[in-house]
Amino acid sequence: MTSTEAITESEDSGPSGYAAARLRLLQQEARSGPPRRAALARLTDDWLTGLFTAAANRAGVRGAALVAVGGYGRGELSPRSDLDLLLLHDGSADPAAISALADAVWYPVWDLGLALDHSVRTPADARRIAGEDLKVQLGLLDARPVAGDLGLVASLRTAVLADWRNQAPRRLPALHELCQERAARTGELQFLLEPDLKEARGGLRDATALRAVAASWVADAPREGLDRARRTLLDARDALHLTTGRATDRLALQEQDQVAQALGLLDADVLLRQVYEAARTVSYATDVTWREVNRVLRARSARPRLRALFGGGLGARPAPERTPLADGVVEADGEVVLARAARPERDPVLPLRAAAAAAEAALPLSRHLVRHLAATAPPLPVPWPPEAREELVTLLGAGEATVAVWEALEAEGLITRLLPDWERVHCRPQRNPVHTWTVDRHLVETAVRAASLTRRVHRPDLLLVAALLHDIGKGWPGDHSVAGEVIARDMATRIGFDQHDVGVIATLVRHHLLLVDTATRRDLDDPATVRAVAGAVSSASTLELLHALTEADALATGPAAWSAWRASLVADLVKRVGAVLAGEAPEAPEEAAPSAEHERLAIEALRTGEPALALHTRPEEPAEDGESPPVGVELLIALPDRPGVLPAAAGVLALHRLTVRAADLRAVELPNEVGERADLLLLSWRVAAEYGSLPQAARLRADLVRALDGSLDIRARLAEREAAYPRRRGVKAPPPRVTVAAAGSRRATVIEVRAQDAPGLLHRIGNALEGSAVRVRSAHVSTLGANAVDAFYVTGTDGEPLPEIRAAEVAREIEKGLG
Repeated sequence: MTSTEAITESEDSGPSGYAAARLRLLQQEARSGPPRRAALARLTDDWLTGLFTAAANRAGVRGAALVAVGGYGRGELSPRSDLDLLLLHDGSADPAAISALADAVWYPVWDLGLALDHSVRTPADARRIAGEDLKVQLGLLDARPVAGDLGLVASLRTAVLADWRNQAPRRLPALHELCQERAARTGELQFLLEPDLKEARGGLRDATALRAVAASWVADAPREGLDRARRTLLDARDALHLTTGRATDRLALQEQDQVAQALGLLDADVLLRQVYEAARTVSYATDVTWREVNRVLRARSARPRLRALFGGGLGARPAPERTPLADGVVEADGEVVLARAARPERDPVLPLRAAAAAAEAALPLSRHLVRHLAATAPPLPVPWPPEAREELVTLLGAGEATVAVWEALEAEGLITRLLPDWERVHCRPQRNPVHTWTVDRHLVETAVRAASLTRRVHRPDLLLVAALLHDIGKGWPGDHSVAGEVIARDMATRIGFDQHDVGVIATLVRHHLLLVDTATRRDLDDPATVRAVAGAVSSASTLELLHALTEADALATGPAAWSAWRASLVADLVKRVGAVLAGEAPEAPEEAAPSAEHERLAIEALRTGEPALALHTRPEEPAEDGESPPVGVELLIALPDRPGVLPAAAGVLALHRLTVRAADLRAVELPNEVGERADLLLLSWRVAAEYGSLPQAARLRADLVRALDGSLDIRARLAEREAAYPRRRGVKAPPPRVTVAAAGSRRATVIEVRAQDAPGLLHRIGNALEGSAVRVRSAHVSTLGANAVDAFYVTGTDGEPLPEIRAAEVAREIEKGLG
């Protein structure tokens, strides 16, 4: 049954008949994608034709037409799309009759609750306004007659297209600027956890802009895969509209599973990967197209100057100058192209050589070059010849220019041909909000960051390749570092490294998180901690590489993953491990003495029998790049040893909106006034204010005293605040996980807590530890985005590590307390 028959056979063509037929169409699960969008457009055409024809006859209007523009003009109506309509008339009818005709069409649309973007214009008005408003002109490029005088619409379309082509030198740069401003505002669709399918870079707006460029006859977008990409984005938007019942283009986290189900996909990750793939296709086509537009417009603007210089008899435009870059590739007109003597069918290294030359020269690879290489270049032998390996290292070491070159190779499938295991990480989303990029882009970004660190290591080639492969295990079951070690070993062998270098790369991939995890979650004064890292790294040269890889990985992850504070902790650990690898024994923790400030506070606490504290604001060490570092706040507390100190102190900090970056607790003995030994606890906290100014030390001390004597109910106060300021609805956080670290320390049991970060989390953990009757020697707090990873060194009341069974019980009790 056609859309027209859906109305006419059983119902009238009024609003109720259209609404019922529309509802039936949208409920037909078997009919989706382009057929449904086209059917909805036809159904709407039929209904509006009836409205327009009847109203025009009543008003006696001739020389008028109803025109669909924008997405409706293209016949692509999503379930909640706006209706973009133009009432076009030749100006011969009475204005009152035109107004009555417009009302007779607009009001039934509004009565059904449909969004409507409408205008009433003569052809001259439409052309004039289009000349002033770029967005109006873009909409008219897709103008399509719905009802009325077809000749009137055809003449307007012809005139608008002629205007667009004549004004291309002025209009296309304005359109490009509009696209760039939108991209800066909304971000890149292929990397967003909650992408805007329409407005973000690589979305439907960019796909429409490419149609407009093609209509100008200045340049045309790459056609391969572009229609499929547009369909993927439109299908996702259709499912989003039907799932939410709203006209939204933002694919929010809480709706992704439902949208995936509506599209028949396995889960939200599969959905995001398809959307990212489509966005990447549109983004690549956008880059190529605008580069060609700029090239053509530069050439056109140069011709009048050349004619003036050489006279009116100037013939064809001279061929662009060709500058050799490497064997088989040259620069021509701002792009890297094949040399005339190149024989790609006989040169398997040519794709990597061209890519390396382009990145080093900071030039784009010609799309025609990449396509030709993908079609003709033979595969590299395995293992690769030394030249291929060297070209890959050169490409990775080029810095920022590597990204665009790598994306051009990926767009034509050359990367997965060179490195088949790359397919598993291609466009793979990362759900952790700390990550800025998809897995594959993160790997390339890590190599870019590593390129700036190559002067710090003796083997920059191993650093760059390890950076490219460090997360290659993501997408495989289990620990991605363990899986990645196996894959990296195979890939490094394929690339042509010898057995020793393959082993180093595999070690770097296996332990790429070791330094930052240990530095932020373990007691560096514990000799067992330093020896464990030294045993995993095994050599000073590998430690050097791992240090640089750790920094590159963190910098490429996102702003929350690295700071001057984290860098200082990692550097301290590297220094200690380096000493062990050089044959020195790590210092015993007992040799570390309290600071003078802590000694002063300890004496005061011993004299008064109450907490003594000091709050210091001090800048962190300046960064190497000269940027101003954040301010570090140190809170020192000394008080007589007693139960409940950790939860009380953590609760007070939470009440005052202080975020804990690191915490250290230490028990000391000092002689009291009568010469006996008294136990004191020394606490060192590194904190930061969530917002606003820091609280006064006197207020913190007063609240800590009240918390310790029970007169301040921290749990109730935190619950009141959480109820008053509920958290924003979003993706449901996974449950907390508490584990016992194997062989974490010889002096204590290390219990690691991973949970969603929230105000009062450390207070709740402290309460759970207190309830388990264990003593906390030290705490190491690390927060990455919304995730907290905290490690606690605990002992029994006898000061010894917990037996294995007891440690597991404590972990379960803490997990239960957090659940």
